[in-house]
Amino acid sequence: MGASTCTAPQTTATELDLGPAALEGASVTMSERAASYVSNFLAKRGKGLGIKLGVRTSGCSGMAYKLEFVDVEDPNDVKFECHGVAVYVDPKSLTYLNGTELDFVREGLNEGFKFNNPNVKSACGCGESFNV
Repeated sequence: MGASTCTAPQTTATELDLGPAALEGASVTMSERAASYVSNFLAKRGKGLGIKLGVRTSGCSGMAYKLEFVDVEDPNDVKFECHGVAVYVDPKSLTYLNGTELDFVREGLNEGFKFNNPNVKSACGCGESFNV
């Protein structure tokens, strides 16, 4: 959906202390809807460089997504640009998030971010955690 308008990281694998295959071709994208939502929220917030995606150990399936605002850039993070929004991912999380698209969806009265992650092998019934 948004891959054609997102740029690859400007960092090399050796700078991240990862193997060359770890970063080569890595991508994390964001739909136009998600980028618009984040841009508007950052504007209302009055500060912020972008958002940071990550994973943490949690839930019944093993991992859960983290999403937070970035006010200060971490030089270890991999930075992607999508529809004018900076998306940061820490190198360890990139292993689990490579190829993921962040979307913003409205389903009935509910709205929120949806992670379209091709690496997920299974997820728990409540949708809060996943396994790769």
